[in-house]
Formats: sequence, structure tokens, C-alpha cells
Amino acid sequence: MNNHYNICVIDDDDIYQFTITKILESIKLSKKILLFSDGEEALDFMVDNLYNDDKLPDIIFLDINMPIMDGFQFMEEYVEIKPKLNKKIIIYMVSSSVDPVDIAKAKEISDVSDYIIKPIKAGQLRSIMSNLEARGEL
Repeated sequence: MNNHYNICVIDDDDIYQFTITKILESIKLSKKILLFSDGEEALDFMVDNLYNDDKLPDIIFLDINMPIMDGFQFMEEYVEIKPKLNKKIIIYMVSSSVDPVDIAKAKEISDVSDYIIKPIKAGQLRSIMSNLEARGEL
């Protein structure tokens, strides 16, 4: 597996950010880990770097429930800027919510690759990355 991916985590939970960062570092899946506490911070970063593919994420792990701009609001805004991006970005919704309404809503968004229930384990991340590489998506 390559380890040249920019991986973005958008989540307001500091402990989760710390944990997923440690997992990503331990399994050597990323060249850079971008951390944002809400969707607005992440969106601002993406708009500021629209034409800088080296800084933009390859994969986003997006929480649903966050202050300021939640995951669903982020996706509404992302759809607006997506045509300006030169880079394909893979997005996973990640949440502790097992609410069927949240899961269904996430699966209705065509730009969301999958819905993952927290916590994400190292094996899951490895599997996600190897499947993306095998399908030629990364």
C-alpha cells in the first residue's frame, strides 16, 4: 500500500481526532493528516486551496454531529465547490449514530462513499485503503 495520501478528519471530538491520528500514523497510510473541528473550517481550507492538489485531501472522514457546520451541511457546500476541484476526493461519513435516518440520509448523498460507525479500527482503515487502491480510486 502506498503512503502518500492526504487524509482529512473533520470531527469535533478531540479524543477521536487523537485516536484516529495515532492509528493512521501506526499503519503508515498517510503523508499528511489534516484535522478540522467542524465543517466550516474544513470547507474554508478547501476553498483556499482549490487549485493546490498537493494540499487538498485524498480522503475525508467526516463526522455528522458538529457545531457550526455539521457533516450534512458540509456536504451541501462541498457539492457546490466540487466542480472547481481538479482532484477526486473520497468522503466517508463517520459517526457514532446508529440512527437509521442518519444512515439513510448519508447513503442518499452520491459523493459519500460509505457510512462508518465509530470507532474506526486499524484493520478497517487498512481495508478501506486497500479496497480503494484495488479499485483504482486512489
